[in-house]
Amino acid sequence: MLTDVGGILVGHVTDLAGATGCTVILPPPGTVGALDVRGGGPGSHETESLAPLANIREVSALLLSGGSAFGLAATAGVVRWCEAAGRGVDTGPARVPVVPAAVIFDLGVGDAAVRPTDADGFAACVAASSGPYALGSVGAGTGASVGKVLGVRGRMKGGVGTASCVLHDGVTVAALAVVNAFGDILDADGSIIAGAWADGAYVDAARHLRTYPPEHPRLMEQHTTLVVVATDAALTRLEVGQVARAGQAGLCRAVVPANTQLDGDVVFALATGARPGAAFRCASAAADMVAAAIRDAVRQATSLAGVICAADR
Repeated sequence: MLTDVGGILVGHVTDLAGATGCTVILPPPGTVGALDVRGGGPGSHETESLAPLANIREVSALLLSGGSAFGLAATAGVVRWCEAAGRGVDTGPARVPVVPAAVIFDLGVGDAAVRPTDADGFAACVAASSGPYALGSVGAGTGASVGKVLGVRGRMKGGVGTASCVLHDGVTVAALAVVNAFGDILDADGSIIAGAWADGAYVDAARHLRTYPPEHPRLMEQHTTLVVVATDAALTRLEVGQVARAGQAGLCRAVVPANTQLDGDVVFALATGARPGAAFRCASAAADMVAAAIRDAVRQATSLAGVICAADR
């Protein structure tokens, strides 16, 4: 779990009736953050604070949310909680929380009028803990779906997944993924775990696209995989950025096609700095953990709002 990295807290708010929710990651003080954004349709807030040349080094919290752009409203609740908890950059007059956020488009599952709110962001922070957290159709992954080369016909549930490992030098590298991809989710052997399902078989999105156009009602940016990679290694902002970039390589192993014009794939990376560690090894492990977390997400997902899961096929 992402919480295998010491000091990391994770909390969800889940609305099963509306088929949406949000997930908050609270890192320990002094955590360095970075990100890598791919695809044509990201939805985000304050992500430029993690850019390589940004002068802000510390991340107060991360928010992953459903609700598309509407779900960014939950950021205000996370900021409010962080202020009350004394988290943020000391500017003199006030301590200002730094809360980058990214959203998935889940309005086509459940009730499109229900979106994560300011109160949900606050509640996810209150719920955050260092213990095991729920997986599958929960939090930001509640209304997530994958395999949409045929549009809503044949899509399958996505969700929240996780993976972690300990390197030979004792450094921990972990990932949490919210999987709402346009493409299929592939296992390590290339077989499809979850994706567009029709006539009792997987369609195979990559092969289908070589022959037919996407059967999507509108070519809009309605698909996104969000990932958080965390490590307890002491890394610079540039090195954390390299870990985030490596996370995208893991995403491309597990999601096919990935980083499309219809996806807004974002990988956040966090380094708490608790122990010495090499960026190269952390980046290599990050790719593996991201791929594993994405596969875990569809394996953990359950059917919801008429969308089947991989276990139902």
